[in-house]
Amino acid sequence: MDLLNTLVDKGLRRELPTREEALAVLATSDDELLDVVAAAGKVRRQWFGRRVKLNYLVNLKSGLCPEDCSYCSQRLGSKAEILKYTWLKPEEASQAAAAGVAGGAKRVCLVASGRGPTDRDVERVGRTIEAIKEQNEGIEVCACLGLLSDGQAEKLRDAGADAYNHNLNTSEATYGQITKTHTYADRVDTVEKAHAAGLSACSGLIAGMGETDEDLVDVVFSLRELDADSVPVNFLIPFEGTPLAKEWNLTPQRCLRILAMARFVCPDVEVRLAGGREVHLRSLQPLALNIVNSIFLGDYLTSEGQAGQADLDMIADAGFEVEGAGTTTLPAHRSDAASPAGGGCGSGGASLCGSGAGAGTAADADAAGCGSACGGCSGHAHAETAPVAAQPAQAEPGALRSDLVAVRRRGAGTDIAPNA
Repeated sequence: MDLLNTLVDKGLRRELPTREEALAVLATSDDELLDVVAAAGKVRRQWFGRRVKLNYLVNLKSGLCPEDCSYCSQRLGSKAEILKYTWLKPEEASQAAAAGVAGGAKRVCLVASGRGPTDRDVERVGRTIEAIKEQNEGIEVCACLGLLSDGQAEKLRDAGADAYNHNLNTSEATYGQITKTHTYADRVDTVEKAHAAGLSACSGLIAGMGETDEDLVDVVFSLRELDADSVPVNFLIPFEGTPLAKEWNLTPQRCLRILAMARFVCPDVEVRLAGGREVHLRSLQPLALNIVNSIFLGDYLTSEGQAGQADLDMIADAGFEVEGAGTTTLPAHRSDAASPAGGGCGSGGASLCGSGAGAGTAADADAAGCGSACGGCSGHAHAETAPVAAQPAQAEPGALRSDLVAVRRRGAGTDIAPNA
């Protein structure tokens, strides 16, 4: 197909497709689906080989949010049956993070509900970041705390944060239909603040909220313009008790087309398969690994993901490998622009989400780390009462903990708040 050949060529050169080409990807038929996946896979392998980065969410504060985001189980007035708790202590968050690291995660995403942090909250999260990094050498930490005020991104950076997540979620034209308590411009401003402070910018979308193809293309083009290093793609799970409870309009095939479109528009950034993948992609999740290069391990914010061992088995069975802690995620042309602290977080300041010339080779891609989805508020809140087992701070080199599930499945009735 001429369209796919054109998109592959552009992706290998980090050249921006036209909006018409992006829309055409979303309009392809199911008969063409495997061709679309294969084409996106060529671009994915050019920049990321067959590596899959694992990320792990720690929900620092759940529920009790004053914002009215229609998709969110934690929203003002939500009747969704989720766990609600205030701030975890730094040592509790560090213990939760250690479970993800033991399972192979190289990034921990610290998420807190609310409009945005106070300066005291930022200090609290700073202490949590320090505790996690003391216990887990080399781990990346991404904060997701809502709208940032002036100076807060710099404080998080100084505390050791590598990245900041704040999703655009949908297009500017339709944003006012899902949220009234803040604006699309507020979200853009926060991403720009994070980027200006030298944090790796992570920002993505939620598909399945009733948006049009034009909305999806608009938000992905906006993410490219913002130069996000990481683009998490969430798929809405309609929570009972929220305004979008009846929005069940995604198929596995449409999800794959959306992921492919995001890959073609942002070819050399971390495209993360985030919240809702288990519900909407179902048995086609392994196909998505040919497009994305990053997923969350285990649970989300108020939703339970598939078991950690199932994720690891899926990656291996599909012929991919878990990205090691010593590997930089992003291609060299993006990671070279990282902050001086340098770990694996390419801020990408020198390259506009895949723009420009001088695309490297697959070997260049293998020389390249960063991103975070902090993946949306989708899913079901299961409240199981499995005992909390003590876990080591870090797995032995090369060892992935197959018993991660024993730590993940925490809920009401346990001593430590869950990450889901």
